[in-house]
Amino acid sequence: MFHLAHISDIHLSPLPGITYRELASKRITGYINWRRNRQGVMTSGALEALIADMQAQAPDHIAITGDLVNLALDLEVKAARLWLETLGDPADVSVVPGNHDAYVPGALDNACRIWEPWMRGDGVDNAGHRVEFPYLRVRDGVALIGVSSARATAPFMASGDFGRGQAKRLAQMLDETAGRGLFRVVMIHHPPVRGAAPAHKRLYGIGRFQKIIRKHGAELILHGHTHLATRYEIDGPSWKVPVICVPSASQSFGERRPAARFNLFTIGKADGKWTCRWIERGVIGSDKQIATIAEHELDVAHDLQSSTGS
Repeated sequence: MFHLAHISDIHLSPLPGITYRELASKRITGYINWRRNRQGVMTSGALEALIADMQAQAPDHIAITGDLVNLALDLEVKAARLWLETLGDPADVSVVPGNHDAYVPGALDNACRIWEPWMRGDGVDNAGHRVEFPYLRVRDGVALIGVSSARATAPFMASGDFGRGQAKRLAQMLDETAGRGLFRVVMIHHPPVRGAAPAHKRLYGIGRFQKIIRKHGAELILHGHTHLATRYEIDGPSWKVPVICVPSASQSFGERRPAARFNLFTIGKADGKWTCRWIERGVIGSDKQIATIAEHELDVAHDLQSSTGS
């Protein structure tokens, strides 16, 4: 059995000191939003309690689907690296970026450079260059494929993008890992489902992404961005692929969106078919107590040999 924990939308706080020069960009609107709407809602206390409980479950691997920071300030990105180091060895933690990590032009390159050990595909030497997405890691029969939907956008926009270059590489990775009989987990920040996010926060390229999954298959898709606990399905070659979002890992209890939560997936196989048990754990009170919220059995029991999509 392989135990995979999923967290997202960390939004590490508090914000470091910010200069007037740094605010002379889209960051001014984000800063105002933080002060008005998020400063007292996205709290490190909830995050610390959640991470302590997650680590107590001893997952084999942790998937983080973006938005580690808020305004992609240099000091924020460096602080996020220090935080990542507390989670474990980079080989055991996989990160994909979110829109807040790419808040202004140039920010995504900076984040990917500083967080590169957590985005490094197996056998890849990025040698200080920007990470190429998707990247692929294989752990105990599970393929972890990191897709980037992050991009800098105009003020009041938080959309993402999945372009042709990533689509081509994703198709190749899905076929190659299917041929090896692996359980394929695709990680992306924005939901690859129509209507799952408002228009100004949507993913451009949803049709392209779904076409790749429909043709080449996957077993599980994990995302963040909406700060909600949702479960959708999209078509695979001959089965439905679960698409699961986890609420923000730093959300306080008692607010409009669900409190901080992580998902834990136990992946195995029996009689030539995959099995996947999914447990939701999160904050259930103002005292930051963590408990199991729900347990599910995901239907991933298609034949392993049918996963090539051919």
